[in-house]
Amino acid sequence: MTRQTPNAQNQINADAAYEAVAPDNFAAMIEVDRYAKRSSAFDKIIAATHDHFWDPLDKKYIDFSPDFDLKKGYLVDPEISGELKTAVADKLNEDQKIQLVNNNARWSFSSILHGEQGALSLSASLCHILKDPGAQEYAANQTREEARHVTAFSQYVQRRWDKPVKIGDALGGLLQDVVSSPLVWKKLVGMQMMVEGLAMGAFATFYKFGYDPVMVKLCQLVMTDEAFHHKFGKIWAERTIPHISPEERDKIEDWAWEVFHILLYNLASPEQKKHIYEPLGLEWQWVQDAFMEAMTDAKIREDMQDATNIFRVLVKTLVKAGIITKRTSANYAAYVDVEELYGEGDRMIGDEIAEEGIKYLIGVNGGSDRYLSMDALAAAE
Repeated sequence: MTRQTPNAQNQINADAAYEAVAPDNFAAMIEVDRYAKRSSAFDKIIAATHDHFWDPLDKKYIDFSPDFDLKKGYLVDPEISGELKTAVADKLNEDQKIQLVNNNARWSFSSILHGEQGALSLSASLCHILKDPGAQEYAANQTREEARHVTAFSQYVQRRWDKPVKIGDALGGLLQDVVSSPLVWKKLVGMQMMVEGLAMGAFATFYKFGYDPVMVKLCQLVMTDEAFHHKFGKIWAERTIPHISPEERDKIEDWAWEVFHILLYNLASPEQKKHIYEPLGLEWQWVQDAFMEAMTDAKIREDMQDATNIFRVLVKTLVKAGIITKRTSANYAAYVDVEELYGEGDRMIGDEIAEEGIKYLIGVNGGSDRYLSMDALAAAE
C-alpha cells in the first residue's frame, strides 16, 4: 500500500518534480524506479553551485575581524530610518539617533539570522519529502548554503553585538508554520518566494546604504546564493500556477497576502521592537502614533518607489509569479504601484549585485567557464 503525505488533499501540485511523500516514508525513496525519474529543471542551478562557493570562516572570502564603533558611527545611512522621518527624531540627540539606527540594524540582522536558520531547517525538510531526485539534490545543496549563512550571520552579529536579540512573535510564528508544514506549496511560497524575496530586498538595501564594509561584503556574498534559491521558487510557480484550478490559485494568493502582512508587521511594527525604544525613553505606542501621523498613504507610496525597497522586491516576486492578480492587487496599493510592476522586466535589483559577487567568487576560486548571468540562466531554464 502506498503511504500518503499528511493532508494530501491540500497539496497543490501540477508537476511531478514537486511530488512529495510523508517525511517518515523512507520506503518511497528507495523504490527502484524512482532513481531514473529525475527532472532536469534544476540542473543548471545545481551545476552553478561551484561558481558561487564561499566559506564564511575563510578570510580570503570575508574577514569579520575589523571593528566598528557602534556608539560613534551609523551602521547604515540614517536616511533610510523610518523612525527618523517622524516626530521620534525631535526627541533624540545625535548619540541617541545613532543608538536607534544601530539597534534597528541589530533587530534586522537578528531577524535575518533566525530566518536563515528557518531556511536551513526548511530545506532539510524538503530533502525528506521531495521524491524527485533532482529536486532533492537541489534542496540538499540549498541546505548546505543556508548552513553557511547561519555561520556567517552568527559571526557578524557576534562581532557587532555579542549575540542576537530574540525572534519576534510574528516572524517566529511564520517560520514555525512553514518549516513544520507538510505542504510543499506552503514551504515554497512562504520561504523560497516570500521570505527569500524579502531577504533579497533587505540585502540589496544594506548593500546600497550600509556604512560597515563587512556588512556590505556579507550581504553581497549571501545574495550570490539567495538569487538561486529564489529561482527554485520561481521554477515552481512557472510549472504550477498556470496549471491549477482557480480555487487552488486563490488559496495560494490569499495565503500570500496573509504572509505579507506578517512580514510587514515583523519589520515595521513598533510593538515588535519595544526593546529598541525603551532605553531611549520612548513608549512603543507613542512611536506607533508618530508613524501613523507621519506616514500617509501618499508618503508610503513615494518611499516604496525605490527599487531597493525590500517590500517592493517581494511584491514584484509575487506579481511575476502570478500570485498577485487583479483580484488582490488593490490590497498592496498602499505599499507599491502594482501596475508599474506588471510592466517591468523580470530583473530584480539584487540580480546585478549577485552577479558581481559571483564574478568576484570565480576569481577567488580560480576561475570557471560555467558562469551564467541571471538572464542567461533564465533563458536556459
